[in-house]
Amino acid sequence: MNPFHSRRDFLRRSGMGLGALLLATLSQSAAAAAPPSAPSPLAPRAPHFAPRAKRVIHFFLNGGPSHVDTFDPKPALTRYAGKPIPGDYLRTERKTGAAFPSPFAFRPRGQSGLEISDLFARTAAHADDIAVIRSMHAQVPNHEPSLMLMNCGDSVQVRPSFGAWTLYGLGSENQNLPGFVAMCPGGMPIKDSENWQSAFLPGVFQGTFVDPQHREVAQLIEHIRSPHADVPTQRRQLDLLQELNAAHQQQRGNDPRLEARIQSFELAFRMQLEASDAFDIQREPAHVRAAYGDTVHGRQTLIARRLLERGVRFVQLWHGAGQPWDHHENIEGNIRTHSNDIDGPIAALMTDLKQRGLFEDTLILWGGEFGRTPSVELSDGGKSKLGRDHNHYGFSVWIAGGGVRGGTAYGATDEFGFRAVQNRTSVHDLHATLLHLLGFDHERLTYRQAGRDFRLTDVSGEVIRDVLA
Repeated sequence: MNPFHSRRDFLRRSGMGLGALLLATLSQSAAAAAPPSAPSPLAPRAPHFAPRAKRVIHFFLNGGPSHVDTFDPKPALTRYAGKPIPGDYLRTERKTGAAFPSPFAFRPRGQSGLEISDLFARTAAHADDIAVIRSMHAQVPNHEPSLMLMNCGDSVQVRPSFGAWTLYGLGSENQNLPGFVAMCPGGMPIKDSENWQSAFLPGVFQGTFVDPQHREVAQLIEHIRSPHADVPTQRRQLDLLQELNAAHQQQRGNDPRLEARIQSFELAFRMQLEASDAFDIQREPAHVRAAYGDTVHGRQTLIARRLLERGVRFVQLWHGAGQPWDHHENIEGNIRTHSNDIDGPIAALMTDLKQRGLFEDTLILWGGEFGRTPSVELSDGGKSKLGRDHNHYGFSVWIAGGGVRGGTAYGATDEFGFRAVQNRTSVHDLHATLLHLLGFDHERLTYRQAGRDFRLTDVSGEVIRDVLA
């Protein structure tokens, strides 16, 4: 009779606390990983050349924010209000009606005069630090493939996310916290964890999901403390578990799924020592918490800053589960509500990073998977819904922080805001530019898989030099 418990029975009995947090996601990797005796795969690594930015925060407005209501002013829509837009652009797969001018005023902001809508008036106080790319285009007008394209560089095939590539290239500056955190209030967005997947990269580079709708750290991070064992006891349990895992691995070769489990348990144990502090915004002064606001998005943005300053490499902030920015109807009311949710927290973060000396080497990305039509959406009966349909032909994103030439508007859509016509910018161009700011030649940051070298930008992508400082 075998005197030892099975690995499964050991896990069931021992109550490893936070160990369950990362296991479910990290164990999905099917990529080769380093043996347990090797240095941590999350150890900091130097990029190809001196980086302008060391960390990334990505505000993802899932659903597709309207560029013509936020960062791409189109006076021609007012001239044609309620009238058909001339030309042949309406003859597309998205059937819409007459020109629909923005109900929100655009104003020149800062010394640069960069025009930004009143919807983001507080963010606009940092206009001289922002570079708006107004000539983005995607491949299809559907959420799922466009989410994958923006986050993972491919709309069809399973590919690692931008955050996973960043962590793979740079490692993490804190071995006691996940290097890549994705926060989405209320649960998973559409496509779930595929948005922050590691795919064929080792599982340790995948994002760790946190639901920031909760206030207490014990609710934010499930199993932050074990109810069955103190920390020294858990350490002994984990050491025994790792011995069993190592023996199991020797019998089966270098199984990447088992390696992912080993790494996840080790990181989860270490997180107990630091996660309580990092996620507890009550440790912040009252005036800092007030600046961000006592809202879900205010709190998650403040948590993001606390993670970044503790060495977490990549934080992605989602606006919420589903597609909250998918404004097919009543765009005036809906986009006002959703912009109010994040305008203040974004402005507070930028101010806070500047005061802490972190802005100059933090890269900020704002945007969604595509934009919206400049014409009004029609119901099946031909009636106006006072909303905008999907538009992948032209939309805007903006970047700020480390190495970015602020006060810049790059590229342009046509006079109505439908199609990118000047300095057309693909998602691969955007990714190439972001990697460049992080110190990477996007053609050299590769991973060998299935007989070829893969990269975030696939086989294309040019660095947008005009938005570099």
